[in-house]
Amino acid sequence: MEKYILALDQGTTSSRAIVFNQAGEIKSMAQKEFQQIFPKAGWVEHNPIEIWSSQISVVAEAFSKIGINAQNIAALGISNQRETTLVWDKTTGNPIYNAIVWQDRRTAHVCDSFKNNGFTNFIKEKTGLMIDAYFSATKIQWILNNVPQARQKALNGELAFGTVDSWLVYKLTAGKKHITDVSNASRTMLYNIHTCQWDTDLLELFDIPQSILPEVTPSSGHFGYVTNTLFGSEIPICGIAGDQQAALFGQLCTSAGMAKSTYGTGCFLLMNTGNIPIISKNNLLTTIAWKIDNEVTYALEGSIFIGGAVVQWLRDQLGIIRYSSEIEQLAETETDSGGVVFVPALTGLGAPHWDQYARGTLIGLTRGTTKGHIARAALEAIAFQVLDVLKAMEADSAININELRVDGGAAINNLLMQFQSEILFSPVIRPKQVETTALGVAYLAGLAVGYWKNLQEIQNQWQRERVFLPKQNQDSMKQLIKKWAKAVVRAKNWEED
Repeated sequence: MEKYILALDQGTTSSRAIVFNQAGEIKSMAQKEFQQIFPKAGWVEHNPIEIWSSQISVVAEAFSKIGINAQNIAALGISNQRETTLVWDKTTGNPIYNAIVWQDRRTAHVCDSFKNNGFTNFIKEKTGLMIDAYFSATKIQWILNNVPQARQKALNGELAFGTVDSWLVYKLTAGKKHITDVSNASRTMLYNIHTCQWDTDLLELFDIPQSILPEVTPSSGHFGYVTNTLFGSEIPICGIAGDQQAALFGQLCTSAGMAKSTYGTGCFLLMNTGNIPIISKNNLLTTIAWKIDNEVTYALEGSIFIGGAVVQWLRDQLGIIRYSSEIEQLAETETDSGGVVFVPALTGLGAPHWDQYARGTLIGLTRGTTKGHIARAALEAIAFQVLDVLKAMEADSAININELRVDGGAAINNLLMQFQSEILFSPVIRPKQVETTALGVAYLAGLAVGYWKNLQEIQNQWQRERVFLPKQNQDSMKQLIKKWAKAVVRAKNWEED
């Protein structure tokens, strides 16, 4: 019986199941979008039951496409949207509130009060993170403070908190396992990345009882079994990583100094810094990339809140395209953006600006502005944001990044990738396998069960599909970069009193 690795890729807008073979090739894939809930301005939620049901349904679909079952699966890995916060009742297994998504800004004012009270360095030194509503800590605090009886139930030991990986493992194991891995724990603003422990000082600061927290595991290992009532046979759960760390591993950026950019709903640049956590002086995050065989690997990260989501916004809110895939064709109707600059701060600005009060800005409009100009400006905005982060990363690490490996849904957009190369003045390399998030967690799971012997075996699987090289005049690109910087200044502090 041929064996495969199953990767669950639970993202911000869809759940996917991907089946990989030993060559790291996709044998089957299924995907299902789920509802985005916006109860108030700046609030973003998901229904946890819908996350779960969509994830289970795509596994069944992926199996049926190639006629396999659970017995064909050597191991399962989970990659997930990070920071998104769920709290559920340990007795019933039911969520007590919707999942509060990483994009949600409802606790921005709480984060301000912690900053104003001088906790910025205290938190950064322990966690490697900025104080921001992006991370899980203030989301947990909000649920405990705003859902009736939640705080008392938490104090009684009746509630469990988890990021999406924890929720899926809990459901997959029929409530037997309440765990998360180091990469996800390091995104909560409650985990000490130096001691690799939940930090009691931070729990006290945010008023969160330790009893609700999951056990923290490595990213590769044996974590439990999918209950046989789901797919007919047990499946070992052997890999867990936050989506961006999984993509770094899937791009095989396994040596210090290697970097990748994932173009998903948000955009995320990560640089492997080896076994040393570099605390950023340029508003980047220090995060745990993964833990394998008791060895922790760290990374510098720049998180961009709105990447591919800007294309969804043009589709769903403005209606200038019917399908996301049409954006490149529309952008190509113009040779440039016609002087239009789009700062897509639709949920504030992430790295390296960290301005939760910035708002989206479309500037440089004239009577001659077309849909094509706006589409092109939207794609260019993704690339400009990546440039800002990459420059901060080079400053922090004192390493010149002379190539950028790219992946994610928007990385298939040739216009975007070419423009990215132009403004970075360096090669942009797209691998043959762009599903690197799922592949990364498949590798982590497969390594744990000997499906792949070691890193050397999987290193040989990484192949280039296309290299984008800069062709434009550097001076003209520098002028565009200047305009972008001016537009960012205008977008900042928009909502601040």
